[in-house]
Amino acid sequence: MRIITKTSNIFQWLMLVLIVGVSFGLSLNASLQESAIMDELAHIPAGYGYLKYFDFRLNPEHPPLVKALAALPLLFQGLNFPTDSLHWQEDINGQWDVGAQFLHEYGNDADKIVNWSRLGPMLLTILLIIFVYIWASELIGRWWALIPAFLIAFSPTILAHGHYVTTDIGATLGIFIAIYYFVKLLLRQTRRNYIFAGIAFGLAQLMKFSAVLLIPFFIFLAFIFCVYKIYSYWNEALIERYKKAVLLIVKYFLILVSVFVIGYLLVYAVYFIFTVNYPIEKQHSDTEFILGSFAGGPDLKWETCKISSDFNFSRRVRCMAEINIWMSQNNIFRPLGEYMLGVLMVMQRSGGGNTGYFLGEVSAVGWWYYFPVVFALKEPLPSIILILFALILGIWNIIKNAKARFTLRNFENYIGTHFSEFSMISFVIFYWLYSIKSPLNIGVRHIMPTMPFIYILTASAIKKWFNLITDANNSQIIRKIMAIASNLTKIVIKGSLIFVLISWYFFEIIFATPYYLSYFNKLGGGVSNGYKYVTDSNYDWGQDMKRLKNFVENPPNGEKINKIAVDYFGGASPKYYLGNKAENWWSARGNPSQENIEWLAISINTLQGALGKLYPGQERNAKDEYQWLREIKDPYKPDFKAGTSIFIYKLP
Repeated sequence: MRIITKTSNIFQWLMLVLIVGVSFGLSLNASLQESAIMDELAHIPAGYGYLKYFDFRLNPEHPPLVKALAALPLLFQGLNFPTDSLHWQEDINGQWDVGAQFLHEYGNDADKIVNWSRLGPMLLTILLIIFVYIWASELIGRWWALIPAFLIAFSPTILAHGHYVTTDIGATLGIFIAIYYFVKLLLRQTRRNYIFAGIAFGLAQLMKFSAVLLIPFFIFLAFIFCVYKIYSYWNEALIERYKKAVLLIVKYFLILVSVFVIGYLLVYAVYFIFTVNYPIEKQHSDTEFILGSFAGGPDLKWETCKISSDFNFSRRVRCMAEINIWMSQNNIFRPLGEYMLGVLMVMQRSGGGNTGYFLGEVSAVGWWYYFPVVFALKEPLPSIILILFALILGIWNIIKNAKARFTLRNFENYIGTHFSEFSMISFVIFYWLYSIKSPLNIGVRHIMPTMPFIYILTASAIKKWFNLITDANNSQIIRKIMAIASNLTKIVIKGSLIFVLISWYFFEIIFATPYYLSYFNKLGGGVSNGYKYVTDSNYDWGQDMKRLKNFVENPPNGEKINKIAVDYFGGASPKYYLGNKAENWWSARGNPSQENIEWLAISINTLQGALGKLYPGQERNAKDEYQWLREIKDPYKPDFKAGTSIFIYKLP
């Protein structure tokens, strides 16, 4: 029996290794074919600056860990970095200009830089798959844990954003392991769990600033668990009951404090290292300038930040900015000041929204239904079926249990036996509500941190459904045989359905290879037509510049392209890839054919921003609407495409 169990365990881990290996291979294959996407133009040079020069002047809006990990392989390549550039020396957060110089203007190999940098995020993706399997195996068993590991490994969203140098895969991993270890700590207070929970919380903060949401979420979990513990003692004598309640409240308060202190000590240590050579005078002036218009502007000074009857939310936030400015000029507090600057910048950007295209409309105010709709359009249909089925099963169980009167004792039993499940459900609801409320609608990637939990909860519900069998403990032989036959039939049918959906899911991804960023399911128009619904990082992030280069060098029908006008959205440089054949273009310049240029290439993200219907209150210059192109061609029927996102027109 021991040999069988050991063999089974080895086979399970081999299956996981196979899943991880194939996922990594697909991701690497896509990465090697793609140019730098928009955010990589800022993230890659920023990470190099942190590691090489211990200077945090670039890209303070995002924490350093993913960027630094991505830059690690670059330290051994003898690259030329523009420290002599005015954009580095004098600009305030000159990330885009420094990025353009580092990648395209200082004699470096841009493709080599991008490809090596992406190994860091791919490593984080591998760790995410493994951690999903570990937690799922603790909850639903090792074999069933392969399902959520499989779903996360071959999710087109994970395959896409898991190989880009952005903070999204870091946020997904960081938040997942932080919740995992915090739940373990609540269930069992050991020194190891304290340390791991604190470190995991700190790592999450260093991955992406949205992880700040873990603070209220952890407080919520600790409160629920504390109430559960208090209620379990409620039948004891009155004095003993209140004594234990007070002790429990103090205990869980100290647990929270311990986790937050350990986490922020780690944050301080990392920011301290990466700000060592960031001149304090420049950090102060940069911070002061960036926050100069934050929440009311510079009129409200820190001396006036006293509590009063008119101390509203805007004044509180502005006072945080003034405190941040003070911290930036203090040698001890400036590492935390730089961290706080990033948090405030994210708050400012999230509140301001982002102009984008969605369902035929262009708006900066956002849409409350953005994330549910985009998730429904971009998630593969087989996983949507599994998720919806699991949701129906969950609702049905709630309805069944509601027939029996709800009591605190029932809730206590649920928390005591299913606290991990409760934590996952709570986080998914909490994070989705926060995302829906936010006007910053720039991609399904922003709800990636909920996907591992959704997949684990789905697999758990499917497992419960699969294990529902007919009672075969009947004394009558015939009924016993019929019950066994019925159970075998159910197992075969249920197993076949699960196998078909999982297989469909896998082949759906294989057929979409390597266009994971542009992946949409059949309801969303597929890889070729998803742009009709939404763009930006859902479809076009500038990943196809290398494919445009291949098109220009090898045009169809034996044609020769001497010059091509390029209106490009992304992190690559048309001049770097196409040389003198590229002419940077935009709508207001008019028809390129008037300058004897017969070819035009436009990023679909730019095109949708120019053609989409304006939301009431939005404005757009008529010269930026490509009216001249619409007069000679249907913009949505290009003559050719580079990849999925760059539309190419042969001009008459």
